[in-house]
Amino acid sequence: MSQSRAQSQPLSQSPSHLSSQAVMMALGSAILMGTIGALARTANLEASIITFYRLLIGAACLIAYMLATGKARQILHRPGKRHLFNGAMLAGFMVFYVQSIGYINMANAVMLIYLAPLVSAIGAHFLFHERLTRQDLLAIGIALIGVVAILPSLESLTGSTAELKGYGFALLALLSYSGFMLINRRPASASPYQSTLIQLSFGALCLLPFALHQAVMPSLTQWFWLALIGVFPGFLAILFAVKALRVLPAATFGTLAYIEPVTVVILGWSLFAEHLTPMQLMGCGLIICAGLIQTRKRRRAPRPQ
Repeated sequence: MSQSRAQSQPLSQSPSHLSSQAVMMALGSAILMGTIGALARTANLEASIITFYRLLIGAACLIAYMLATGKARQILHRPGKRHLFNGAMLAGFMVFYVQSIGYINMANAVMLIYLAPLVSAIGAHFLFHERLTRQDLLAIGIALIGVVAILPSLESLTGSTAELKGYGFALLALLSYSGFMLINRRPASASPYQSTLIQLSFGALCLLPFALHQAVMPSLTQWFWLALIGVFPGFLAILFAVKALRVLPAATFGTLAYIEPVTVVILGWSLFAEHLTPMQLMGCGLIICAGLIQTRKRRRAPRPQ
């Protein structure tokens, strides 16, 4: 047993290995997060119901994974206040996002929400003294130009009550997601699995009263979509995000997270005929370029642990 531990130790302590793995997890999380809009529309349920089951099924999947991989002792532990608060942030982010796409299209909602990486990168700079390099600023700037290119022009906005509600919910999702990323950047004694489990479980608990108030029994088809929501943008996406945030600076994680709006735009175009203009296609390309810049940076100069 000591021999296997000794063999695994260099791998677990290798900054290059950890950095590359964290980049892949950040990208995987962004792509999986990007599927929630399409899955939520297909499930055709209230935002609070969808988010409740996303968190609940995600927590159940994580418990099953921890039991299967010998991490059962980590399940029962005393959660910290920070993780409980972040569970509420996570639930708020998910509910507000799903609520917003009921009023505006997925691309518009997610592009506003994805000012969150910029907000969190600036917040981490002042709160945690994470230095923003020229390459970080370049990547963030390119990503923001891409976001602006995908957003609708001011002339196309109608100013209707429904549209204002949609952008209002998207703004609340932006603030919640910024808080989620910043809180997960702080050092924690709990493992990533414990942090994720508490955030998923407490988030579901926050939404339980709303789910009970709705008193909706999903159909068999809706259960299928809810299961997919719980496993992919629930369990896997959140676990990957929490683990990546333990290694990557907020600026790097935030830039890689811009792959999510690209995923949303592509799914909206391919599944719901939300057509892309040449300007929006250019925006998607710029966002991908920004992600590639940060990926190359992590490979060249891994952050020491």
